[in-house]
Amino acid sequence: MPPLKEPMLDKKLLAILVCPLCKGPLYYDQGAAELICYPDALAFPIRDGIPVMLDTEARTLSPEEKANRKG
Repeated sequence: MPPLKEPMLDKKLLAILVCPLCKGPLYYDQGAAELICYPDALAFPIRDGIPVMLDTEARTLSPEEKANRKG
């Protein structure tokens, strides 16, 4: 059985979500199942289709990830 993919987040939800720290835009990385805030260099996880918008749960982006910004 192939691994389950994270479901696509609702476009309306994506349109209203912002970074909880700087209130800036977030960029959806479906492959990594993360919402990324480049100004704060944080990636918020999406677990079971639910964005976890806690800074304590976010991972810090590497300098390479910031330099290779997709959004």
